[in-house]
Amino acid sequence: MERILLVEDDATINQNIRETLSAESFEVDHVFDGGLADRLLKKNKYDCIILDINLPNKTGYAICKDFRQHNTVTPILILTAFDELEDKVQGYDSGADDYLTKPFYMKELVLRVNALLKRSKKSEGTEIAGGKLLADDIIIDTARGIVTRQGTEIILTPREFQILVRLVSSKGELVSKRDLVKEIWGTSFDSNTNTVEVYINFLRKKLDKPFGKDSIKTKIGFGYYFDEH
Repeated sequence: MERILLVEDDATINQNIRETLSAESFEVDHVFDGGLADRLLKKNKYDCIILDINLPNKTGYAICKDFRQHNTVTPILILTAFDELEDKVQGYDSGADDYLTKPFYMKELVLRVNALLKRSKKSEGTEIAGGKLLADDIIIDTARGIVTRQGTEIILTPREFQILVRLVSSKGELVSKRDLVKEIWGTSFDSNTNTVEVYINFLRKKLDKPFGKDSIKTKIGFGYYFDEH
């Protein structure tokens, strides 16, 4: 049975989500406080985290960012009353995988959770022994969220890390912009945004330029791919 941590300070919403997920055969731990959520995340292992933004003692953004320092794999779904692009970007930059704006239908919540769990299992299957991916002179430690090139550690944000893993895992095949948006930002994100291009440029500046490499390629009108040669 898959285990989910629900962090929501609204008692009614918390109960409704809890009952819905329990009916779908999920095991649900729930808290109303950001500080308590922090302690549970350090103590227990979860398959998915549902996280409100405005919480007592510690915000959802802060919880997410701290959690991603030691776990880049467990999917996080952020709940918020806001629907501004800046709020979404802040959530994604903190390490969230998807975003759901209140009010929402419980059916949509279940669909999002199932999609995140499926995506998480798929990404686990791309790892080599020891939880590492190798590409050219790059080593990606997916368990610890560490990337090195030619022995030098490269500091990436959670979103940059996810994009790199997705491209490397495709083994040179094209990954479309639409697929990147859907798989990394979620279905609620506008696929016409230039956010993907911005992150690709960030990656190139950190991963390629300092080493005289040209690994992350663009095929205009099609997408992106990682070229090991």
